[in-house]
Amino acid sequence: MESIIECLEANPIIAALPHTELLQQALHSNVNVVFLLSGSILTLQDIVNELKDRGKKVFVHIDLIEGLGKDLAAVDYLRYRIQADGILSTKNNLLKYGKEIGLVTVQRLFLVDSRSFESGIKMVQSYDPDFVEVMPGIVPKAIAELKHKIPQPVIAGGMITSKQDIIQALGAGAVAVSTSKKELWEL
Repeated sequence: MESIIECLEANPIIAALPHTELLQQALHSNVNVVFLLSGSILTLQDIVNELKDRGKKVFVHIDLIEGLGKDLAAVDYLRYRIQADGILSTKNNLLKYGKEIGLVTVQRLFLVDSRSFESGIKMVQSYDPDFVEVMPGIVPKAIAELKHKIPQPVIAGGMITSKQDIIQALGAGAVAVSTSKKELWEL
């Protein structure tokens, strides 16, 4: 966990890969952390190995990988076979188990209204993920308020499309931002 924090302190931009066509750009970028948001169980090992060979920390979005079950066996697979550094999910049971077996966990929260904000806080408090990714990440007020209510580092993700979005999210208290805009990976 400390090495992930150190990576984000050195470079708070996270390369989010919604499709594997961005892999080469991520491999050659200065980002230290990559969120895999797509792919297949058939190619996952090769992609993770390539990224890790370049010194990148790799998080797999367990809900979005084709062919990967949404159960505890999938978490074991990512930890022990694929050797991912961490997982992202909206499913707290998968994250709770992932944390128990040594993965760094990122709870994705979609904040669409005050009710989702409050239920998100309760969910985070119930099992203590390592990070919370707020989506959309262009809501500095929600980021700042969430930072006051939970102890986990907050990552801003979703709809981050400009340097100004990054500055606002970091200024509101996010420890990092995840973006699929490769132009922003080198800031």
